[in-house]
Amino acid sequence: MSSPPPPPGAVTGKPVVVLRPAPQRTDRIFTPGALDLLRDRFTLVDLEDDPSEKALDEVLPEAFAIVGQPDLPAERLARAPGLRALLNVEGNFFPNVDYETCFARGVHVLGCGPAYAQAVAEYALALALDLARGISREDRAFRAGRERYVADGNADAVLLNGSDIGLIGFGNLGRSLHRLLVPFRPTLRVHDPWLPAGALREFGVLPAGLDETLSRSRFVFVLATVTDESRQLIGERELGLLPDGARLILVSRAPVVDYPALLSHVARGRLLAGIDVWPDEPVAADDPVRGLEGLVLSAHRAGGIPEAFLSIGDMVLDDLTLLARGLPPARMQPAARELVGRYRNRPVA
Repeated sequence: MSSPPPPPGAVTGKPVVVLRPAPQRTDRIFTPGALDLLRDRFTLVDLEDDPSEKALDEVLPEAFAIVGQPDLPAERLARAPGLRALLNVEGNFFPNVDYETCFARGVHVLGCGPAYAQAVAEYALALALDLARGISREDRAFRAGRERYVADGNADAVLLNGSDIGLIGFGNLGRSLHRLLVPFRPTLRVHDPWLPAGALREFGVLPAGLDETLSRSRFVFVLATVTDESRQLIGERELGLLPDGARLILVSRAPVVDYPALLSHVARGRLLAGIDVWPDEPVAADDPVRGLEGLVLSAHRAGGIPEAFLSIGDMVLDDLTLLARGLPPARMQPAARELVGRYRNRPVA
């Protein structure tokens, strides 16, 4: 009895997968076991040590998928007639790809953003708790011999529990953080112009405009991506809407916030802030921000932990395996045709 034919879209043999993960490293995102399975199921062309354009062009005619995000204008995509997937393992969609050509040809454009969401959400929660109770501030004071005991060190302490909390953005990060915040029984307002009110209500949150979200929140988490519309979304006017003593946590993209305005509010003691992303990284050694009280400083550490990085490789392996079987990807995030060209993110090493 003959074997049944493969399902539509399935490929036979070992499809060619091009591995060019920069700025990631192969050993950062793949466990040895996942890499062995990738080599077993696919013909792996590893360009990590030779990321030249010439090497990429030579393999494009045979490529089933590309792991990475090299420059792919329309003329280069034309040299890859069998390309089925572009798997971004950096975390941002850049304007170096002709996405319309990909969509027109049915090439899956996938991102690894979900791999970071839980790590960033936990870190954002930690920043909020620190700002609520002055943990790192009082640690510094203790080490300097200036500790304050019991009530003396708690004059500005507040509870996260039962607080009014605002989320600016409700994508992967916002939804992961939402799950962590529910046990604190907050009144949770969400501003996300890309989601209808009905979709937000299904999560049990209150849809709200930007002004309402800011003016009625003790804690505000800035989780939005950067587009032309969201650049400096939180400026002087918006910061002025926050109640005195509010805590702002920024873990998504630096250009969403007007930093001089935010730091001015912090310097005056009106706001507290926890910041993980900066307009220029690394921050200059002599930047006054390093000595500014009222800030919890973090060096872009929220998402980049080993568990998050290694989950990327597992996601890549699973989705490539599904695609080779003629099935849709299930773990990475498909790029939205209507949105992918609007992102204005910068590479993160």
